[in-house]
Amino acid sequence: QVQLVESGGGSVQAGGSLKLSCAVSGYSVNRYFMGWFRQAPGKEREGVAAISTGGSTTYYADSVKGRCTISRDNAKNTLYLQLNSLKPEDTAMYYCAARGIWMGEPSLPPKNSEYNRWGQGTQVTVSS
Repeated sequence: QVQLVESGGGSVQAGGSLKLSCAVSGYSVNRYFMGWFRQAPGKEREGVAAISTGGSTTYYADSVKGRCTISRDNAKNTLYLQLNSLKPEDTAMYYCAARGIWMGEPSLPPKNSEYNRWGQGTQVTVSS
């Protein structure tokens, strides 16, 4: 089975940076569209960023645009999310997700229902 494991979360002060990683096992990530989602307490899960199979096309939510970068290293079967200039409102559980290429290109903004593989999440906490 395809498994996704996030890491890199933690607690930082506003203005700090974190780099999240998502290690994929069970199959090659080049067969999946990849995305990052987050869910804050009391809020719905939000699509943060998405990337095409080859990494040439990316998407960012307005809430993080200009402050984050999504990338993938297919050789290492790993997805990354670089978060800069973090704000308290960025505090959330961050999840990586995958959508098989056989399911077709996903919608933008990315939708929860269109991704069929999920990690357990890594917590990001930003203090003021």
